[in-house]
Amino acid sequence: MKISILTLFPEMFEGPFNESIIKRAKERKIVEISFVNIRDFGIGKHKQVDDTPYGGGKGMVLKVDVLEKAIEKTRDKKLSSREEKVILMGAHGKTYNQKAAQKYSKLKHLIIICGHYEGFDERIKEFIDEEVSVGDFILTGGEIPAMLIADSVTRLLKGTISEGSLDTESFSPYLEYPQYTKPQKFKNLTVPGVLLSGDHKKIEDWRKNESLKITKKLRPDLIEKE
Repeated sequence: MKISILTLFPEMFEGPFNESIIKRAKERKIVEISFVNIRDFGIGKHKQVDDTPYGGGKGMVLKVDVLEKAIEKTRDKKLSSREEKVILMGAHGKTYNQKAAQKYSKLKHLIIICGHYEGFDERIKEFIDEEVSVGDFILTGGEIPAMLIADSVTRLLKGTISEGSLDTESFSPYLEYPQYTKPQKFKNLTVPGVLLSGDHKKIEDWRKNESLKITKKLRPDLIEKE
């Protein structure tokens, strides 16, 4: 799979994408992550990428002509709409979740556009497939949300994480059951006896029950969606 990130600040990704699971996935050729500097498509000798908003107001708005050129240059013309998606990080988008991560992980090419400054020309939405939000809060730009999406998608790709590990993770479909390790007792806090029993059937039942109980308490909305 290939993930292309359109951004004004490609250097922001150097640390997160050169460590841990994503680094190993890149080394194994499971995922290719590339960065497209939006400024390379800027207008004039100063490579202008933004301008003042029509109607007045503070801040600068990313230009539609610049972004459209960057998108078209990044697209793989050999891929169909089922194999390639262009998503825009923006507050108006549908909130990102694990189901969306699973959907994106089946693509051959995912293009992520990072907004910045005051926003982007509304007309850019005519050249994308989806607008995505990572939550009801404001960030400086779309770079950190793009990192979240790239990480959550990459870990779902076959070969990135050992088989079976993903089956019991949170949001698959409920919150994950509690985990414990040594020491068995710490300051009067003990490990549940069932986990020490050696009875795999009882342990499996306990984990399923705990997962459901925690989800009902903390995220009942996940159960309501089932």
